[in-house]
Amino acid sequence: MLVGLVLLLIILGTALWMALLYISCVMRFILFDSVVAGECHIRKGWRRRTGEGLQLFAWQILLAILSFASLVVLIGIPLGMAWMFGWFTRPKEHILALVLGGLALLMVFLALVMVLAVIYMMTKDFVVPQMALESISAAEGWRRLWQWMKREKAGYAGYVGMKIVLAIGAGIAIGFIALIAILMLLLPIGGAGVIAVLAGKAAGWTWNLYTISLAVVAGGITLLLLLFVVSFLNVPAIVFFPAYSIYFLAGRYRLLADTLWPAPPAVFSPPSPEPPPRPAPTGTS
Repeated sequence: MLVGLVLLLIILGTALWMALLYISCVMRFILFDSVVAGECHIRKGWRRRTGEGLQLFAWQILLAILSFASLVVLIGIPLGMAWMFGWFTRPKEHILALVLGGLALLMVFLALVMVLAVIYMMTKDFVVPQMALESISAAEGWRRLWQWMKREKAGYAGYVGMKIVLAIGAGIAIGFIALIAILMLLLPIGGAGVIAVLAGKAAGWTWNLYTISLAVVAGGITLLLLLFVVSFLNVPAIVFFPAYSIYFLAGRYRLLADTLWPAPPAVFSPPSPEPPPRPAPTGTS
């Protein structure tokens, strides 16, 4: 019974994760269109970008499978060998090996996480625009991007470094502002809750199914309100970072530059009419 429940939870969790991943893939293209056009149309964008979103979704699933396989090879196999050698059954006899091996596995894990994070960032920043403008696959977009990066290593390395610095700065600033906003909301909400509890005790209320349900509903509404406020405060950063990557790529991707800054339409000017012929001079007598 317990095993069946665990399997059911795993299946439901995987299905929910895949559904959210697909939605995020389609919304990435909608966000790109919104930044380029300067306006957002979610329903129209969803109908337009489901195909590209499905291709990006398949790429993300493949990347997740490869990530899991890498973890199994780089982390799981060394752990299995350590278990076979008896390092875990007799840890006191292998303290130095366990410490050094644990540090090595930690470094490998952190390096793998950094590589995967860069791949994910490059995909959404530089491959998605190619897929959106030319309807190519993610693999073809990565093939082009790899050629661009080989020609301009310093530029893309600087981009990654600047993106990390900006992300840290934006996270600190938004976190500080969000903390202030949450405290400003919690003070009146907490005060109202204390007053409600005291009033309920004065009225002789006790904790039962109805009062517990009421408290859960109130807590859920408060949590949703806090999540909405935090999400609203993150909107500038959510728009800024895609815009930063789009304008960085526009200088290296002609089609994107033409989309952002289209050439002004040629103005047709009709030819000026020719002047009437001058009369021939007449002779004098």
